[in-house]
Amino acid sequence: MRCPKCSCEESKVIDSRPSENHEAIRRRRECIRCGTRFTTYERREEIPLLVIKRDGNKETFERQKIMRGLVRATVKRNVPISTLDRLLDSIESELRDNGIGEVTSEEIGNMVLMRLRDIDKVAYVRFASVYRDFKDVDEFSEELRSLL
Repeated sequence: MRCPKCSCEESKVIDSRPSENHEAIRRRRECIRCGTRFTTYERREEIPLLVIKRDGNKETFERQKIMRGLVRATVKRNVPISTLDRLLDSIESELRDNGIGEVTSEEIGNMVLMRLRDIDKVAYVRFASVYRDFKDVDEFSEELRSLL
């Protein structure tokens, strides 16, 4: 890191700690040449995550879209938003940790369903009915049987 005052490229780290939201490492540095202290932030490089839709189009991963579906599925259910946030955190972490740059909407839907099944079975069925786009009552009944 260059010193903001003298542009020296050498500095020493005085203090290092996670930022408030734990998304970065905050480092206090001191310039070796002039003694100026400054702060830097170290963040994980985010690879854009692309979702391949059923029609073949690609769009960027939007956490809010999944959250809207989860909120609709859990209406009038005793499922806190914090639980849904953790569900989304685990999905996003799994995708990013695997280094996957592209994922199908079907894979994401299955990941949501796997986790939602353990949280609330009614919300699972609600989400599945929209996500799987059941064509008739038989398909819906089959999903209910598999849940039981």
